[in-house]
Amino acid sequence: MKLGDALCALSLALLATLGGPLAWAQEAAPPPCPAADEIQPQQLYGLWRFRLWPEGGSEATPSAGGSVLFGRHPEYPGSVRGELLRSGASGGPPVQVAGDVTDGEFNLDESADGVSMDAVWTGTPQDCGQTIRGVRRPAEGRPDATGPLQFLLQKTPGWR
Repeated sequence: MKLGDALCALSLALLATLGGPLAWAQEAAPPPCPAADEIQPQQLYGLWRFRLWPEGGSEATPSAGGSVLFGRHPEYPGSVRGELLRSGASGGPPVQVAGDVTDGEFNLDESADGVSMDAVWTGTPQDCGQTIRGVRRPAEGRPDATGPLQFLLQKTPGWR
């Protein structure tokens, strides 16, 4: 038997012992996609981009946009907290946000001063929790010239 034949036979025997190349490919498969009601707070951690547009408008031509960075909420383990930053010249200072996903519904409270609520975001996670779509409404009793706005939150690449 030649050395090349012996190495080939040894490789085949080793592959058969370890379950073959298909077993390796199956182990490397990504985890199953969680349903909206299975989203955990840590799956929201990271940097997200958002777009806002009026009802009847288009997400392709948003009236506002920016980013939000979610992290662990220090007081509520099942929630996230972070800062929202609007892009553009009229973006203003960072805004505090806190929220969660309960029974498949995303809820986020927005506050400019960290005390009183300015707006409420309600939406549905999609695409394995990498996208959230919904409506941002002014908080009860809070004046807001824009009224309700549609929103799209998309997790940035690298934050999985």
